[in-house]
Amino acid sequence: MSGLLNQSRAFLGSGFGFPLMVNARGGFSWTSGETNVQRSIWIILSTARGEMQMNPRFGCGIHEYVFTDNTPANRASIAHQVRMALLEWEKRIDLTDVRVVEGESPSTLLIEIDYRLKANHALGSLVYPFYIGELRGE
Repeated sequence: MSGLLNQSRAFLGSGFGFPLMVNARGGFSWTSGETNVQRSIWIILSTARGEMQMNPRFGCGIHEYVFTDNTPANRASIAHQVRMALLEWEKRIDLTDVRVVEGESPSTLLIEIDYRLKANHALGSLVYPFYIGELRGE
């Protein structure tokens, strides 16, 4: 059983930790398994489409909503953008739900993502903070 678990985790891959940091031994920090998948999701959501010159389609369209109002329609559009980006760029997961809810202030949205890893059917979730609109002084 242990060998099967290691094979399924190998499918999840490994890669440089993000942000790039030097570890105590002078090398780069690495991530693997479920942590690597979560970091990948975070990078997809943090990258605006067109930001990567060598792959301008990579990323997520949520950055077009930075200066919009917090409305139900905009929250639904943001959820759709997240869903489309993850379906295109993160093939190691099956999305089960994407919700966009208001955070502590009207300019803070929390993007809640629930997914299942294809390799081992483990459930995962991630909350990505996203800031929209103008902050008004009180």
